[in-house]
Amino acid sequence: MEDIRLDTTMGSFTIELYPNHAPKACRNFTELSRKGYYDGVSFHRIIKDFMVQGGDPTGTGRGGESIFGDKFEDELTRELKHTGAGILAMANSGRNTNGSQFYLTLAPCPHLDGKHTIFGRISSGMGTLRRMGLARTDSNDRPIDNVKILRARPASEFGSSALATR
Repeated sequence: MEDIRLDTTMGSFTIELYPNHAPKACRNFTELSRKGYYDGVSFHRIIKDFMVQGGDPTGTGRGGESIFGDKFEDELTRELKHTGAGILAMANSGRNTNGSQFYLTLAPCPHLDGKHTIFGRISSGMGTLRRMGLARTDSNDRPIDNVKILRARPASEFGSSALATR
């Protein structure tokens, strides 16, 4: 499975997926990206030194669908942990409620281990994630200035300029 590149209003980054650990989450993220599902979608929640969350086309934090038509089950493994910044995992509202929403960690988050499906990590463009983590937010952790995904696609669809900015 190939890497996914996200171009955002704050720069670009590339994600290495973990299909051996989380095949359904990786397939879901890849297919939604390939279809343009995430294009124009905001990161609706940013908590400094914790995480950035996106993937909900309604922008509310309550929406989004998987490619499987409904929610899909967790793919938890003891081998993958929230060890630092740049870990990609499924956002959910409880066990086995994965849809289209995801988050990227800004720091170690061991309290999330075993609760969310980890399915990748940022392999290039960590500077973009760091900038996103510094965005000004309101009292509900919503960015004051919209931070959004301009385009998310398999990295090969970006041609020879597929390297993310740092």
